[in-house]
Amino acid sequence: MVGVVDVGTTPAPPRRCYGTRVTHPETAPPAVGERRVGARVELDVTAVADLVFSVAVSADHADARESLRATVDGRDVALHEVRGTSHPTRLHRIPACPVGRFELRYEATVPTPGLPFEVTEADVIEYTRPSRYCDSDRLAAVSSTHFGHLTGWELVRSVVEWVRTNITYASGSSDVTDGALEAYLSRRGVCRDSAQLVITFLRAQNVPARLVSVYAPGLHPMDFHAVTEVAHEGRWLVVDATGMAPRPAMVRIATGRDAADAAFLTVLGGRAHLLSIRADAAVDPAAALPDDNGTQPVTLG
Repeated sequence: MVGVVDVGTTPAPPRRCYGTRVTHPETAPPAVGERRVGARVELDVTAVADLVFSVAVSADHADARESLRATVDGRDVALHEVRGTSHPTRLHRIPACPVGRFELRYEATVPTPGLPFEVTEADVIEYTRPSRYCDSDRLAAVSSTHFGHLTGWELVRSVVEWVRTNITYASGSSDVTDGALEAYLSRRGVCRDSAQLVITFLRAQNVPARLVSVYAPGLHPMDFHAVTEVAHEGRWLVVDATGMAPRPAMVRIATGRDAADAAFLTVLGGRAHLLSIRADAAVDPAAALPDDNGTQPVTLG
């Protein structure tokens, strides 16, 4: 699960340019069936709240058919869409959600994969810097000890394999304030922790890497999922240190520096208590779920 984050600032004004889209046949997602995804969030709003949700598929899925509804005590509540500042993340905001039992339901059918984006110079700068949950400056020496002799895709594969081998997936084992350092020390975490540790080790080797929240058909138990995108030879390639779902079937939701940029819920003001969260993702037909050995370069569709 990507998590819930409380922050005290409002989103930056939207910017609509997300970079150039490129196709590389050797890494393009293989053909998969139609993806059906959705989410349900229930909250107890105890003080009028400013709520921001990140559950809708990203804007690069322009052909997605979707529905989104929010209610409080059964009555519809208006929300509006806010675009991400440097990538195609779509946020939905309710600035003054009234007190009561809140429910959000989202459903989408995604017919085709989106095309990947090239790695821009701005990406190289932004996604090589340390960030709140990916403290690559604090783990630089550790990264150099384990991986300092490696380069290129061999480096990426070695980092992913180290995290997969050494970090035990354990639901509820980390807190929303935990970052890569805590995951490294505890050797436990959820998908967010594994993704952030991969990002941190790669950034410490000056390789741009970022976190993506996704719907992941084939994931068990089903939930929101977090994976890593790494810049390699001008392309963003997706890796998943948990190996819990096939990468070619995943559907992008949000993209950012770490989990702070990809939380399914952000409470900007007021008070809301999470009652339940559910994510669903499937490929139609189910038998069309693609194979994935976890080692080959794959772009996120």
